[in-house]
Amino acid sequence: MMASLYSGVSGMKNHQVKLNVIGNNIANVNTIGYKSGRVNFREALVQTYKGASRPSTTMGGTNPQQLGLGMQVATVDNLFLQGGLETTGQITDLAIQGSGFFILGDNNGNSFYSRAGAFGFDADSNLVDPATGLFVQGKMADSSGVIPSSATIGNIQLPFGQQDPARETDVVTLANNIDVSATDSVATLVSAGGSNVVTASGTAIDGVGGRHEITITGNQAVNATYTGVSVGDDGTGNPVANLTANMTLNDLGITVFDDFGMTVDGGSEQLISGLSATSTIQDLINSISGIDGVTAELVGGQVQITRDKAGSNADLFFTSSASSLTVNGNGAATAGNIVGVVFGIAAAGTFSSAGGAESTFAGINTFTPNRGYGVAAGPIVTNLENIVDANTGMVTGLSGIDGGGITITTGMAGLTATGGDNLIIDTADTTHSASINVFDSQGGKHTLSIEFFKSVVPNRWEWSVSTTGQEDITAGGYGYVSFNSDGSLNTFDYFGGSSGVTIDPNTGADLMHLRFDAGTIGEFDGLTGFAQDGNHRAAIINQDGYGLGMLEKIDIDQTGNIFGIFSNGVTRNLAQILLADFNNQAGLRKAGRSLWQTSPNSGPPVDGVAGSTISAMITSGALEASSVDIAQEFTSMITAQRGFQANARIITTSDHMLDELVNLKR
Repeated sequence: MMASLYSGVSGMKNHQVKLNVIGNNIANVNTIGYKSGRVNFREALVQTYKGASRPSTTMGGTNPQQLGLGMQVATVDNLFLQGGLETTGQITDLAIQGSGFFILGDNNGNSFYSRAGAFGFDADSNLVDPATGLFVQGKMADSSGVIPSSATIGNIQLPFGQQDPARETDVVTLANNIDVSATDSVATLVSAGGSNVVTASGTAIDGVGGRHEITITGNQAVNATYTGVSVGDDGTGNPVANLTANMTLNDLGITVFDDFGMTVDGGSEQLISGLSATSTIQDLINSISGIDGVTAELVGGQVQITRDKAGSNADLFFTSSASSLTVNGNGAATAGNIVGVVFGIAAAGTFSSAGGAESTFAGINTFTPNRGYGVAAGPIVTNLENIVDANTGMVTGLSGIDGGGITITTGMAGLTATGGDNLIIDTADTTHSASINVFDSQGGKHTLSIEFFKSVVPNRWEWSVSTTGQEDITAGGYGYVSFNSDGSLNTFDYFGGSSGVTIDPNTGADLMHLRFDAGTIGEFDGLTGFAQDGNHRAAIINQDGYGLGMLEKIDIDQTGNIFGIFSNGVTRNLAQILLADFNNQAGLRKAGRSLWQTSPNSGPPVDGVAGSTISAMITSGALEASSVDIAQEFTSMITAQRGFQANARIITTSDHMLDELVNLKR
């Protein structure tokens, strides 16, 4: 009976331990990085009354008879569950997501481990835990921002206020697209010379700027004509010397008025109607001009008919109807029709046009580009095509200037030969430029511009660099870039044998030697040459120089790298926070103040980098909240209380039984 008393005592005592653990969990519900504890119980001593027996041929086996003598605490476990993240916005507040611990230490060689990452800097710029003064451990980077492989774990001390020395620009990076279809090459008439050109307009398709000196030789197309020699009576029985517009057909001796017609270019005959004895020479001229393709007029006292469209007489001609004519002894008409009397054609004869000829103009364009080196320098000589007016047959322009797109107009007489006084037309450059600030050896800032000019060589652009200040470009200031037919980079080169651009800052700093990185030949990772509707996107996207800077602030990434952000825009790695993990985290020994230390059962720490050798991620500007689950703790509190009460009831019941036993003597 005494055993039940001691069992009850052990139950009450150990349930009190569980309640203590629960109380500690609830007390730390808002402690950053805290990991909740848990109590596990086990049965204590066991008293054996009878052992077990083996089955026999006559009897079965029997089980042992044993009596438990209470319970005891088996373990008080630490549950390393992930806590939620609380955003603080403080750069040096760090939270671990995943496994691992921050490593903290002092200068005596003692190491501690914690999940509480509320860190800050002390007066000596050491990254510390302000609550304990312990140093956060990691590795320091060298002056170039690289963490040496031989670097040892130690205190992290950041050089706030440190100067970052200037670095001279070495590489200027070019990228994006130069539109190969772009053109800003507007034409301007500089001098018409002897060409009779009055305007030049439009935009050259090939987009190349420069001067076009055009030589025109040959002759304009000629209209076919016929001029009559009238034998009309002048009123005295002699042939009329000169016709006048108001003479009547009857006065001239014409007796047939309705059989005059003409065929044009071998077509159907077109007869003139409406003429009579009282009709005048002007009426006749008007009627002839009403025939499609010809025009009549008085020239030198005779009627001249002209084919409206100039060209070869074999193709563009006219022929009259047959003549009838009777003359007196002086050769003056006494009777006849219009062909015979007005044009002087013998009876039964006809007249035809003559003298028509095609143009023999030949235009030669000598083009000198504004920009170009080597094969792109010019001059380039090309033959131009004549533009013939479809109605008049006259040459009124030339085509093929800069690949087309340029229109020239002439006076009424059409194009004429230049005769040594050449036609000159300028076309503007198609350009695109980009600029960036570069730095000399003293950190001086200089504005560098590169301007691209469309080249006369297909898929090629000439380029030149310039500065806006007192600098002198002493070498490599010109070159070209060309592209393959698929738009990839073919060549980026400098003229004059240079491998880069040399600039004298004229400030006492060293000569600047920089080169352009336009991408990989045959690839699309830098400059490209595609058609893009006239929209250039080529730009200088980077340069690797900078001026003097001061460390202003820091940033911490997910792997624990601490980057310094300097006033000159440079970002460089300064240090890296390391984490530690253990084979058995539950074997760590609490050291108070949210710290842990190793124990024989935790195993040695495995130091490493978050996201690499440690399966974790560091979040800057946040803290890991306590992993305590209030609902679970309250539930455990209830079960602990009921367990305590039940064990207390065992003691009171055993006491009553003992009391009955004592009272048996009565």
